Amino acid sequence: MTNGVAIFLGLVITAVLVYDGLFYEWQVFTFVMRKFLDLTEYIAFWR
Repeated sequence: MTNGVAIFLGLVITAVLVYDGLFYEWQVFTFVMRKFLDLTEYIAFWR
C-alpha cells in the first residue's frame, strides 16, 4: 500500500465517521461495531 492510498483510505474513513456522527447520531457506527463484536465472539467460539 502506498502512502497515497493510505491517506485516501484514512480520509474516506474519517469522512464516513463524521457524516455518521453529524447526520445519523452514530447509529451506523454503533450497528457496525455491534456486528463486529458478534463476529469476534463467533470466531472465538470456533477457536
